Amino acid sequence: MSGRPAIFLDRDGTLSHEVGYVNHPGRFRLYPWSVDAVRAINRASWLAVVVTNQAGVARGYFPESVFDEVQALLRRDVEAGGARFDAVYACLHHPSVGEAPYREDCDCRKPRPGLLRRAELELGADLRRSWVVGDRYSDLQLAWSVGASGALVKSGYGLGELTYLAPGWPRQPDLVAENVLEAVERILGREAE
Repeated sequence: MSGRPAIFLDRDGTLSHEVGYVNHPGRFRLYPWSVDAVRAINRASWLAVVVTNQAGVARGYFPESVFDEVQALLRRDVEAGGARFDAVYACLHHPSVGEAPYREDCDCRKPRPGLLRRAELELGADLRRSWVVGDRYSDLQLAWSVGASGALVKSGYGLGELTYLAPGWPRQPDLVAENVLEAVERILGREAE
């Protein structure tokens, strides 16, 4: 029996404004269309999963408790709009900076597949039918590393990466969208065809 497909969502620059390191909950600002995107995933009975690198913890820019506070804000805002995440997976590590336990050359730092493999194991996510939506090429690489598809959004770093870096990429995005809502709608629309 195959599992459910998932849409894996990057956080900063995809669901929320890219402000550099979110070292205080007051710096976190959700895009106005993000709740609609998560709600659409929920209605389609796909898994809605956040996958985010948060090396600011390893770098000592903020404690893990700040990350937890920001995640609580994200969940609160999404749930207030009638949507929900099935899981939030984060890598707090950095391979060469910081102190133990955060200084680690781990398998969960995107674009390595650890966070998606965890969703496969814990949630029964069908990775081959899934998508990763993000604003960086590393989000696309994460998708492709497990046989999923990758969507690049133009929010956050996306427009710059698409304009200046994409011509040199060995593989182009499976989908390019203005923002996460457009990406989700197009992904779900493809599956409905």
